[in-house]
Amino acid sequence: MSVRPLPAPAVSESTARVARAAFPRGCLAMRIRDEFGAVFESERFVAAFAHRGGPSVSPGMLALVSVLQYAERLTGRQAADAVRGRIDWKYALGLRLADPGFDFSVLSEFRDRLIAHGLEQQILDTILAQCSKRGLLRAGGRARTDSIHVIACIRDLNRLEFVTETMRCALETLAVAAPARLAGTDAVNADWLARYRQRADSYRLPKGEAERTAFAENVGGDGYELLDILDDPTTPAHLSDLEAVVLLRTVWAQEYQRDARGVRWRGHKQRPPGAARIVSPHDPEARCGVKRGSAWDGHKTHLTESCDDGLPHLITYTATTPATTDDHQLTAAVHDALTERGLKPAEQYVDGGYTSAKIILRARALGVEVIGPVRQAGGRPALQGSGYAATDSRIDWQTRQATCPQGQISTRWSDTVIGGEPRVHIDFSGAGCTSGPAKDTCTTAAYRVLTLLPREEHELLQQRRAEQQTEEGKKRYHTRAGVEGTVSQAVRRAGTRRTRYRGLAKTSLAQVLTAAALNLYRLDAWWTGTPPGTTEGAAS
Repeated sequence: MSVRPLPAPAVSESTARVARAAFPRGCLAMRIRDEFGAVFESERFVAAFAHRGGPSVSPGMLALVSVLQYAERLTGRQAADAVRGRIDWKYALGLRLADPGFDFSVLSEFRDRLIAHGLEQQILDTILAQCSKRGLLRAGGRARTDSIHVIACIRDLNRLEFVTETMRCALETLAVAAPARLAGTDAVNADWLARYRQRADSYRLPKGEAERTAFAENVGGDGYELLDILDDPTTPAHLSDLEAVVLLRTVWAQEYQRDARGVRWRGHKQRPPGAARIVSPHDPEARCGVKRGSAWDGHKTHLTESCDDGLPHLITYTATTPATTDDHQLTAAVHDALTERGLKPAEQYVDGGYTSAKIILRARALGVEVIGPVRQAGGRPALQGSGYAATDSRIDWQTRQATCPQGQISTRWSDTVIGGEPRVHIDFSGAGCTSGPAKDTCTTAAYRVLTLLPREEHELLQQRRAEQQTEEGKKRYHTRAGVEGTVSQAVRRAGTRRTRYRGLAKTSLAQVLTAAALNLYRLDAWWTGTPPGTTEGAAS
């Protein structure tokens, strides 16, 4: 299918007349058309379509339909029906009353094309560009960022169900790709059919620990037997490249070990870290994330919104990552993305997960002041509530010496690298610490050791720790609280807590469409003077 860029059609007189009669006070879809016109130009999506072939449905129209679909939490079929049957949608899209619309599968194909050509952000960027032209959004203001955990579109599986289901998926794939190859295997005709004929969560698994371990190791043995069959030189090579087989091989390496003693289930500490560990054969990109004691299988979405007084608060950037990605890894990405879009804020309000001395200094170099709590000093005071912390010592950066609270002067100062980051290592005299009157208060080791950040980072942390304890600092940081309303609105109105799709790419596109839909809600409230609700009070 091809795209031939054409100007968006104007709203016909008959469509406008019926729409005004049906909605004398207007509605969201109609106000979007009145304020922004066609919103999306098809030229933005030309790269996703061929230059030759039959004409496609207008990509600009499909983009707006996709956003309206998320604004009203509709399925693809319901959205296509709305294009055919709802007068407010026909008005927004500039369609005639008798326009038959399109098949709902076109929306799925359109999303696939956006992902394949990296055009997902065009949806949100177009709306933001329209707002910037009208003075509803500006650079150099304030922004705030927070993350939302997104549950994958998969069923939760325990570890035993997971390996069993992975084996079943591999067998089902091979049964379609090479039924004759499996039919000639004795094991398939005997035990495998009974063990893997239904989903792992559809029948009763062993309850006792010993029985569960034995069952898991039987499944592991079956998996290795299947992989041995596929590795046989007589087996067609393409079978080993099937996605389900590659996944089986990866999962078995994570969950089992095979040696001279046989196949054994790995202990929890022998498995790879969560960032690399697959949790479901139905979505290999989902990961198990943990935040404040809550665990979920899926992804994490980071939202950034403007929060300037006197302007609508609009979502300016969204990024979706694996659930195990730490928040601080996204701070720089947010700054770079907003700078590229001409929306770089002067102040960004975040929680402690997005801050560090290094992040704050990097942001300052870009002209952004990151405002958020930094970690308090660690050590014995933080753990036991008493004793000396590293910050209690007086640091003389010029002479490269430190003086402890008891007046002892350090004997050694060296620059080192820990975890790839520069650090300052300071030692005190063992004799002085041992004979000192506050030995038990200072350290439990033979002598005191300090590990500090480089000077600029260390002094910044000291300053921030003092500021965030003051009433002025607490009042300033209160601006960040409004982003909780954005999270609430995204969950309640757009259902962003659980993704509709499998895979990180499709989930990321869904979150972009959600952000665009929320912006339409907020613009509509701004145009109509609708006050925000109590939950969204600081966000909308």
